[in-house]
Amino acid sequence: MASETFLATFGLVGLRLVELNGIDPRAFAAQLGIDPANPPAAGSRLPSSLLDRGFARAVHHIPDPAFALRAGDCWHPSHLGTVGYAWLSSGSLHTALKRLTRYIRIIGQRMSSRLEEGGDGLRYVHVTGRGDTPVGHAMADFHLALVLSLCRSNYGPTLRPLQVTLRRPPPADPAPWHDCFDCPVEFGAAEDSFALAWHVADWPLATSNHELAVTCDTLLQQQLAELKRDDLESRCRAWLLEQLTSGEPLDEELARALGMSVRSLQRRLGEAGLSYRGLLERTRHELALRYLDDPTKSVTEITFLLGFSEQSAFSRAFKRWNGQSPVTWREERRRVG
Repeated sequence: MASETFLATFGLVGLRLVELNGIDPRAFAAQLGIDPANPPAAGSRLPSSLLDRGFARAVHHIPDPAFALRAGDCWHPSHLGTVGYAWLSSGSLHTALKRLTRYIRIIGQRMSSRLEEGGDGLRYVHVTGRGDTPVGHAMADFHLALVLSLCRSNYGPTLRPLQVTLRRPPPADPAPWHDCFDCPVEFGAAEDSFALAWHVADWPLATSNHELAVTCDTLLQQQLAELKRDDLESRCRAWLLEQLTSGEPLDEELARALGMSVRSLQRRLGEAGLSYRGLLERTRHELALRYLDDPTKSVTEITFLLGFSEQSAFSRAFKRWNGQSPVTWREERRRVG
């Protein structure tokens, strides 16, 4: 779609990458129609077609088929906007990857990702949106190398995935991929992904900053709603985040804020397989887990931050979500940490 965009500062990672591969980044940008004298402002966006053209040009002009793996050496949190800072402040890699999958369309609207939980560990699956093509393969290398570099920046350089799978056909020399990912790599796979052992994914991170993470989440919900105003779920969740501290919000209030009747809101949510109560529950649950990770917040304070009228109501809801009381859940997390 012509209207699809990507975060302009994300493109700076690509310019640094081509520079590492011997190409003048200013000339490269100029050939794509970008003025190298005017770097993109924070938060600005560019057409996704421009990103496609940039990768196609890089694939054509760089002889090394593994060139995109060096993306892990090129990033800075600011290149990913608020997503980058939310990542670095996450309490675990599991939480960080959840944030990335939730907000990845802020980075690029054509890409998507998901998490799969298995017995051995957590699997992160990335979809470039470019199909099984040379550009799609290069973008997958780029993305997985960058995300694993993000993981290592939080966890430490010793992090080794359980496995990486790539859709690209087996290369003549697979060594660069094995060296980059430092784990078994399956080529010609059905999906582009990597897997982390549970003890790695859920390890409490020293870089965690709960207050910053919550602030970033609020900003990201707003950015996602602004980016895709026809995304009803994002708009509803952003509104709920703003209203919860004032008590349990009502669907009538949400409908009024969105400029529609309650019946229209219910119908549109139903068409998307959603419900107002389900969105409220999910938003509260996610916030509860983040707040309980913050030792400075008491359970009583969290009760009111989530819009519950009394602690017993919060305890009943949390036991429904997690099978145990918030106090027990917090104590177990502290023992594990």
